[in-house]
Amino acid sequence: MRLKLVPAETNYAFFRYWRYTFGASVLAMVLSIVAFLVMGLNFGIDFKGGTTIRTEAVQPVDIAAYRGAVDPLGFGDVAITEVFDPSFGPEQNVAMVRIQAQEGQESKTPEQLAEIRTALQQVDPTLTFASVDSVGPKVSGELVQSAVISVLLALGAVLFYVWLRFEWQFSVGAVAALVHDVVLTIGLFAVLQIGFDLSIIAALLTIVGYSLNDTVVVFDRVRENLIKFKKRPLREVLDLSINETLSRTIMTSLTTLIALIALFVLGGDVIRGFVFAMIWGVIVGTYSSVFVASVVLYRFGVKRDWSKVSGDTAGTQFGVKEG
Repeated sequence: MRLKLVPAETNYAFFRYWRYTFGASVLAMVLSIVAFLVMGLNFGIDFKGGTTIRTEAVQPVDIAAYRGAVDPLGFGDVAITEVFDPSFGPEQNVAMVRIQAQEGQESKTPEQLAEIRTALQQVDPTLTFASVDSVGPKVSGELVQSAVISVLLALGAVLFYVWLRFEWQFSVGAVAALVHDVVLTIGLFAVLQIGFDLSIIAALLTIVGYSLNDTVVVFDRVRENLIKFKKRPLREVLDLSINETLSRTIMTSLTTLIALIALFVLGGDVIRGFVFAMIWGVIVGTYSSVFVASVVLYRFGVKRDWSKVSGDTAGTQFGVKEG
């Protein structure tokens, strides 16, 4: 017996209320931009700058104990990760402790470093500081610029890829969905003031890939059905294509969410922000592939018959837009 979360054949009218769903998406994007401009993001150490301490100890690294020792000192946001390397010996346990820069202070003073060392040595007396590095505002500013450029390049690559694979109308729909997902994710982080660091940029780029995959699956079926049903209105073809891929879409999203929720609950503080962004990205990415990308394609119209390509008409036969 196979588990069926969606009936084998569905006939949901996704475009019945497309004006409301698309309007809600546009409104959510506007509110996200307002939240970003008014509240701003809670930038982490990667973007604000701070001090990175490399520790070595004989005893195994206990991240929870390290954090419990440093947090009461009140030095701001603290990120602790264990460093693994095959070249390390059994008595060489290395951790990276990153402490956010405070207002008017680019790096920790020797007195503050001594305080941190004392607190950590209460957890493990064998602990020593192998190195201490500071990241100033200039380097942090460069990281912000690089992060923005990386997201824009990803969107540009998607636009070019979908344009080559389908038609330019499809690429506009796909990029509209990706921009929708990225903007809503940034808006959510601005509202909730969750720490925003380089791992969240990695999550944004992963969301772009996930959402694109979902959108391309729907668009592939749309193209097949446009060739098969040349006389059907574009709106009916889009509804049919979404229904035919609905089972795959829901199963993929649910199985991905199960793994992500397990990571969110059991993964610890280090990856919680990244996983939260991914959970939100899967939900909003699934939504946008149906209610944003397809609606944009519907409003632009699309070539109806790929079996007849001529130099004068290729890419210029548009479906009639009803409603």
